[in-house]
Amino acid sequence: MSKYLDAVIVEHSPTNKAINRAVIWLHGLGASGHDFEPVVSQLGLANDMAVRFIFPHAPERAVTINGGMVMPAWYDILEMSIERKVDVSQIETSSQQIADLISREIERGIQPEHIVIAGFSQGGAVAYHLALSYPQRLAGLMALSTYFATNETISYSAANKDMPILIEHGTHDPVVPVVLGEQAEQLLSTKGYSVEYHTYPMAHQVCMPQIQGIGKWLNQVLA
Repeated sequence: MSKYLDAVIVEHSPTNKAINRAVIWLHGLGASGHDFEPVVSQLGLANDMAVRFIFPHAPERAVTINGGMVMPAWYDILEMSIERKVDVSQIETSSQQIADLISREIERGIQPEHIVIAGFSQGGAVAYHLALSYPQRLAGLMALSTYFATNETISYSAANKDMPILIEHGTHDPVVPVVLGEQAEQLLSTKGYSVEYHTYPMAHQVCMPQIQGIGKWLNQVLA
């Protein structure tokens, strides 16, 4: 059995250049790697850019806040309080599974500094943990409608102290309150990270102006 998570792969290379960049993008609770697959063609990426998008599927596990129902989840959420009591060990396990995907891209010839880690909602909590603790410099971290669940337990990596970080949130988000996005931005800015923070008048979702902005950001950090 493969040690890698199953994933949806989308490649952007209009001029048929060899793929030399990668984005690993994690979906939210109960969703799948297909969730953000349609976004790639809407990003407006540069024609001379050759990027492999990897959208992994989360493992199936029981989720306490959903009555113990088994569904695609990066980790168990134990309480829906503002503090978000979560299973930290499962975040760490999922983070290692994404690190394995990074290793596979490196084996394929992509340098770690040309790999972006992105995550939406629950996937964003794993993205925070992985990118901020990863021992090699990455191209960037994108955290969408999410929260920094492991800020009290994470071992920060000096290698990614200057990594570009994009945090975006909906001002009307009923699932992950916008204050959690603000808290992550303030915490990381205080620690000296380079954080770009945007909000959009939306709920727990993405919108077209945001997608276009993400494309511009990716064009910059993957250039």
